[in-house]
Amino acid sequence: MKVAIIILSDPANESQESLGRVFNGLAAAYDFKQAEDDVKILFQGTATRWPSVLLKEDHPAHGLYQAVADRVEGVSCGCADVFGSSEEAVKSGLELIKDNKVPGTSGLPSFRNLLIDGYTILTF
Repeated sequence: MKVAIIILSDPANESQESLGRVFNGLAAAYDFKQAEDDVKILFQGTATRWPSVLLKEDHPAHGLYQAVADRVEGVSCGCADVFGSSEEAVKSGLELIKDNKVPGTSGLPSFRNLLIDGYTILTF
């Protein structure tokens, strides 16, 4: 099985809903990882802010993030530019993904390429 998990929630609003979405996205990735499925995690939109937040040891989802960190493909470059998280993403060791050359941006992940490659896309 091949699954791409796209995280879209915004940590900046500090809501239970945002935490619930990132937690459940990471938990789904953990489930697929444990089954030895091909799973990728991508952070898109305001969610490009999550990696630096999840690296904080006192964050409730830190342990889960660490358990699936090897499955994080990266963050949307264009989204990270817009939402001011490019530098933090790079500091976190993540790739800035820009294979979808959307006009007026530095590029975003290509959902089309994921589908062509046989990935099912889940969004959180």
